[in-house]
Formats: sequence, structure tokens, C-alpha cells
Amino acid sequence: MDNRKRIIVDFKKLTPEVLALLVETYPDGYDDVNVIRFKNAKEEWVEAVQVDTDDTKYLVKVSRKLVLTMENYDEDDYVDYDEDDPEAIQDPEINDELI
Repeated sequence: MDNRKRIIVDFKKLTPEVLALLVETYPDGYDDVNVIRFKNAKEEWVEAVQVDTDDTKYLVKVSRKLVLTMENYDEDDYVDYDEDDPEAIQDPEINDELI
């Protein structure tokens, strides 16, 4: 059984770690085969791509802005980013406000 945390995150709240992981996982971008579709608590369809760490599965919501952010990613832009920002990720139990 997979005991990793599952977190849904909006691109606006991506940490540099998760953004770097996205770029590493999908270096040429993602396509329809990589997109996961599911309904949220409000019964609205959400599309996301998955990236994994040792302890967490992230579902990053897909949007045009995510594509642009990944295309323009530069690791040096995030050198001073506070990785402990509690608002950077969203627990799936309270994801309704993101959509």
C-alpha cells in the first residue's frame, strides 16, 4: 500500500521544489496522456499532472499559466525562496477554494 501524502496544488502556489520536479519530470512539457481528470468536492472537473517525491504525490492543477511557468523556469529565480511556506501547498481536503 502506498502511504505517501497526496496533495493537490494550484500552480500559483507551487514551491520551487515542486516546480523543479515538474520541469524535471516533463522536460518537453506534458500532453493529454499525462493529465489526470477527477471531480473535486464541488463535483467540478479538475485536470492535473502528477509528480512524486519519496513521501508525497502532488497533483498540480493544469492551466495555461502552468505551461508558461514551466517554459520560463529558471532555478536561479528561486534561490532565496522560503521552502517552509505553509501556504505554498494545499491539502486535498480543502481544495475547493482553489477552483
